[in-house]
Amino acid sequence: ELLVESGGGLVQPGGSLRLSCAASGFSLSSHTMSWHRQAPGKERELVAVITSTGDSTNYAHSVKGRFTISRDNAKNTGYLQMNSLKPEDTAVYYCYAYFVWGQGTQVTVSS
Repeated sequence: ELLVESGGGLVQPGGSLRLSCAASGFSLSSHTMSWHRQAPGKERELVAVITSTGDSTNYAHSVKGRFTISRDNAKNTGYLQMNSLKPEDTAVYYCYAYFVWGQGTQVTVSS
């Protein structure tokens, strides 16, 4: 089982990025999926979670209204749309499902 994130990069404050999380070796559609992030010197924190069917989502207070978690079970892929990015969103972002962590993708918000 493997999860591979992509879509990170450098963006200016106020900008947007869309992260993807592609699963292989298992069916993502059977599992709740979540995004987490870890900034330098800080603990990993939960950012957003979505149920297996996508009918329920939940967000950390710090990203609510700016980030949107979604999934396309036909593509075995999850997403995190990040808008109105702030410097404090800078971190390595990880997806998680079925006891599997992705390798992470770096998001840097800076002018």
